Amino acid sequence: MGEIIKVGMADLNVAKDEDVLTTLGLGSCVGVTIHDPIAKVAGMAHVMLPSSKTIRNNTNLAKFADTAILLLLEKVLKLGARRTRLVSKLAGGAQMFSFSSKNDIMKIGERNAIATKEILNELKIPISAEDTGGNFGRTIELHASTGIMLVKTIGRGTKQI
Repeated sequence: MGEIIKVGMADLNVAKDEDVLTTLGLGSCVGVTIHDPIAKVAGMAHVMLPSSKTIRNNTNLAKFADTAILLLLEKVLKLGARRTRLVSKLAGGAQMFSFSSKNDIMKIGERNAIATKEILNELKIPISAEDTGGNFGRTIELHASTGIMLVKTIGRGTKQI
């Protein structure tokens, strides 16, 4: 067993071989992972917001879907991944609170998931699996050696995607 590498909120990291990336408490945030199955290289970002373009204080690139995924891509390539082999998995993007208004600004989880998918599509990185939406939090683990993602939810158990 390799090292367990924790990814905090608005944070990202990469791993190789037997290492495992993990992030806790994905609510409306989206956990985005990129994996190269041949090089056994993986990356994970804990994305809080869909776009850095609408926020003035946007110096933390890992916080936003548009900048985090680009930075994550750069880091996995530096670690030996090949762009043509990359696949992605997503989890999170929940609607954690119910609002009576139909205001889209409150649908941050859904907006995070949509933004993440759009960026991965633009970068031509296929999404091989996802566990998004709902109204519950998730903790995820990505195994760099296999690309297996475990999605753990309180009261709902653990599933493998």
